[in-house]
Amino acid sequence: MLAAFTASLLLITVSELGDKTFFIAAILAMRHRRRWVFAGAVGALALMTILSVLVGQAASLLPDSVVKWAEVCLFIVFGIRLLYQASQMATTGDEEKDAAEAVDRAEKSKRKPKETPLAIMTETFGLVFVAEWGDRTQIATIALAAAHPPGGVVIGAVLGHAICAAIATNCGRWLCGRVSERTLTALGGGLFLLFGSLALFMPQA
Repeated sequence: MLAAFTASLLLITVSELGDKTFFIAAILAMRHRRRWVFAGAVGALALMTILSVLVGQAASLLPDSVVKWAEVCLFIVFGIRLLYQASQMATTGDEEKDAAEAVDRAEKSKRKPKETPLAIMTETFGLVFVAEWGDRTQIATIALAAAHPPGGVVIGAVLGHAICAAIATNCGRWLCGRVSERTLTALGGGLFLLFGSLALFMPQA
């Protein structure tokens, strides 16, 4: 339980910083009340986490050897992919640009943008949920839930997402101006490789 909590908390927190959903929350927080943006983002990420854990638990019904090698392969492939993406990034990556475009499209589609708490939370929830679908953190959560106790994975992942959402809504722009997306992506890639190596050489919980 503790190992699952620690692994998911660390992996999600590092991987989510500088991700598209991180920039979406940061941009929305500059345009709307931060507390409602935070609530909408955490709600979307928590729901995605629960769905991912359910998928992971379904996968855990497979033979242990299949689950182990699938987990190892997922972590290693995503780690290499992230390191490659980091090596190809310019000073300013594409995630922030994509996030800004997604927010602009959503807000331009509304005739009269409303500043009610429900409207802000709904907009944030929708944008973050769609952006998180198929993201590396979702895949990581599925892999962790397939090999570890689901309770620890859910708590650790939701807490990690909440930490990142709090950083994004309160000081995302400040952080991005001092820590490059390239650095964060490379750090995430290294962490994925580390967890892939641990999954390969350590016995399952």
